[in-house]
Amino acid sequence: MSGSLPLRLVLASASPARRKTLQAAGIEPEVLVSGVDESLVVSDSAGELCLELARLKAEAVLTRQRPTKDQRTLVIGCDSVLEFDGQIFGKPADGADAIRRWERMRGRSGILHSGHCLIDLTAGRRAAAVAATTVHFAAVSDDEIATYVNTGEPLAVAGAFTIDGLGGPFVERIEGDPGTVVGLSLPLLRRLLAELDLQITDLWSRGTSSATPSGTPTAAKPNPGA
Repeated sequence: MSGSLPLRLVLASASPARRKTLQAAGIEPEVLVSGVDESLVVSDSAGELCLELARLKAEAVLTRQRPTKDQRTLVIGCDSVLEFDGQIFGKPADGADAIRRWERMRGRSGILHSGHCLIDLTAGRRAAAVAATTVHFAAVSDDEIATYVNTGEPLAVAGAFTIDGLGGPFVERIEGDPGTVVGLSLPLLRRLLAELDLQITDLWSRGTSSATPSGTPTAAKPNPGA
């Protein structure tokens, strides 16, 4: 448990998908964009690259935080890349690049790596790891590729695809945690929190419902200060 100090989680990412993933799990993060230039970091290893970028994003936001006596502040940075045919794909450079990637990926599979770096500002500790999920792409047509790329969605995400948006129908199946593909793995976050002697339930918002032993939901107690 976190003790008497309430927890504050800062998400060092502009990704709405990562924020929604946390919110769906009962966690309401504060969002601060790191501003890290991803193009400045290179590596031959997809896992090492995304982990280093996750660390840089978390540290960039950490420098803008100050510890307080009444809150325990955690910062999480994440980054994702697709490993395909021995190459590392981040966000495509432009529409033509996204089309070329999809022409190669269709009917085949790649591995989506997501690096996570969790820093406890208050305790001066950190934990980091990479989650990897195999993605099997559908044999999409040229017209489907062109129409999808024209929406602009593939240009904003690693690997030029999503599973929680317009790209969902173009992914036949995955092997692993779907959160990894979205960009934030909740099971991995739980394990990283445990390394810092915390539980993921410590981050649940005060309004999160609980359940009785019989499984019947019970309303959260009203907050008199609301």
